[in-house]
This record gives sequence, C-alpha cells and structure tokens, in this order.
Amino acid sequence: MIIWLLGQRLIGLLTIDYCLIIYICFMNNNRPWFKDWFNSPYYHQLYFKRDEAEAKKFINKLIEHLQPAKESLMLDIACGRGRHSRILAAMGFDVTGIDLAAESIKEAKKFEAENLHFFVHDMRLPFWINYFDYAFNFFTSFGYFNTRREHENSIRTIAQSIKPGGFFVLDYLNTHYVEEHFVPQSKLKIDDVDYHINKWFDETHFYKKIIVEDEVLRKRVEHQEKVVKFSLGDFTDMLSYHHLQIQEVFGDYNFNPYHIKNSPRMVIISRKIR
Repeated sequence: MIIWLLGQRLIGLLTIDYCLIIYICFMNNNRPWFKDWFNSPYYHQLYFKRDEAEAKKFINKLIEHLQPAKESLMLDIACGRGRHSRILAAMGFDVTGIDLAAESIKEAKKFEAENLHFFVHDMRLPFWINYFDYAFNFFTSFGYFNTRREHENSIRTIAQSIKPGGFFVLDYLNTHYVEEHFVPQSKLKIDDVDYHINKWFDETHFYKKIIVEDEVLRKRVEHQEKVVKFSLGDFTDMLSYHHLQIQEVFGDYNFNPYHIKNSPRMVIISRKIR
C-alpha cells in the first residue's frame, strides 16, 4: 500500500513537472514579437539609422503648429532610445520618455538631464495621472498588441496622463495607403549587415518578416512584426471613449491634409475634453 501511494505521488510530481514544461514552452512560443525585437541592436539600425534632420524637421513643424508654452510637460510614449524626446528637450521642454524595451531605455538614460527623464514602462499600464500637457506617440509605435482591450488600455493610460485640455499626438501609418503601395519583398544593406524583408497582410494586420545576416552571427536571425490595421474611424472611437476629441488630422510629416488613399501617414491631434 505504501509503495502504491509513493508511486502515485511520483506520477503526480512528474505530471506537474510535465505540465510546467508545456506551460513554459507555450509562453515562450507566445512571447510578444516586440519583446526581443525592440531590444535588438538590429531593430535600431534598421529603422533609426537615418537622417536625424528628418526627425528634427518634423518635430520643429509640430511644435510650430501646436505652440506649446515654454514650461510644458511632455510625455513621449514608446520613446525607444529617446530620439524624439531629446529633440523636444533641446527646445527647452520638460520631457519624459517611456518604453517597455529595457535596452532602449538603458541607452536613452545616457542622455538624461534636468529636463529629460526616461523610464521602463508598459503603455498598457497606468502612468502618472493628469500630469502632462502633451503626449506623443511617434512612428507607428502602436498597434502591436494581440487584443483590442490592450490597445484600449494604452489609450486609457495616455488619456489619464494628460491634464484636462492637454493634447495627444498620434503618428500612425495609413492602412489604405500601405495596401495600395505594398512592396512584398525588399533588401537593405546597412554597415555590412544584410536585411531581407518580406511583407504581407490580411484583413486585420500587416506582417513583416525581417531576416538579418551579419558575419558576426553564427546563423541568420529572424524577427516578425505584426501591426493592426487601425483606421481613422477606429482611432476616433478609441480616443473619444477616453475623452480625447480629435482636433486635426494630417496626412504626412509636412502637415498636408489627410486623404484616405493618398496620404502615407495619419498624424492625429486630439485634445482631452475633461
């Protein structure tokens, strides 16, 4: 009887361990794509090793349009290594940047100053409440999560962080334009690193597989991106639910009027109405 009980206990422990292994494997296989990719040096090389003057030109034009007070407090959501945050801080504004990529924030913190601060933070979770005059989300740094609720939670976080009367600027791709100008395959070479990019889409998402070939790697590295096809109507609904009322929509970084098919971007300026 004792031997039988010990045997049953051993089977139970093995079953628990087996279930734990299955759970760990499941979690690893379902790890959000951005967790590793955003911390990769190749991500920053591919997307941000570009003309800094372009980013500065856009920010200058945006600030000229918004006319914020000199003492304005600003939040840069999904700030990455703080490229846009640094430009805003150099203009004299007090800027806080948040991003869930620890390696990006580690790099951004090298540039911290009295009016420039960085934190590791997930935009789906609450941050400072009724604190900022302006919040920004640049370069399609949205639409990465699996569920609508997660995106709603992100908008809620942003809305709560802004003072009543404050502004939120969202810079997102224009779904209709991307579909019309779709390039399925492309290749790039940056500093002796080869990038092979394959794109496709379905009814709800855009997908991109990036294959990285670098002589310092033992084998090539693959990452896959997934971005929701949010329309202007989707953003109107999400923003208004959290008391953010759209004031203006521009179609590119030169602030040309938004056109549903011809504009490459949606630069949405909304205001917290209460």
